[in-house]
Amino acid sequence: MPVQIGRIESDFSNPLGLLSDCHRRIEKFLDVLIRLANQDASASLGPAEREALEKSLTYFRNSAPKHTADEEDSLFPRLRKSGNGQAALACLAELEADHEAAARDHDLVDALGRAWLNAGVLNADQRQQMRQALARLLDMYRRHIAIEDRELFPLAASLLPPDQIAEVGREMADRRGVPHK
Repeated sequence: MPVQIGRIESDFSNPLGLLSDCHRRIEKFLDVLIRLANQDASASLGPAEREALEKSLTYFRNSAPKHTADEEDSLFPRLRKSGNGQAALACLAELEADHEAAARDHDLVDALGRAWLNAGVLNADQRQQMRQALARLLDMYRRHIAIEDRELFPLAASLLPPDQIAEVGREMADRRGVPHK
């Protein structure tokens, strides 16, 4: 079941809304990681910080790849096959490249975060690597999420017939082992 943050979320019957909801989770957990990475480098993690770091790393390790698959394996191919709005769909390759770059930075942040959890502290070089990776992620996600939320998802809602949107939702549920209608 998706993590709920502050409001009633969409469900698999509204996959485009659910994808947008996931963007809010990405923003939330990225903000947590940035806040932690920017705190006093000499301070060790307290219990609340440890828990926040663990939850954020777990989200990006387990849930974010499913979101990428939702887009790249379910939504994007259907948009490409629609044959409409080619100018707007030209951004799909760029969005896929963003996913690849994000995966590399998330792998680095995950490795550093796990080291931080194990050792209790990060050295200055590790902290700097983490901050740089998180800054790249923040810049990329700001642009990437804006394109998807403001342009791509509304375009998908207008181009794809309801049965294809429903298929996207079923595939998303299947990826998570969630029963669906």
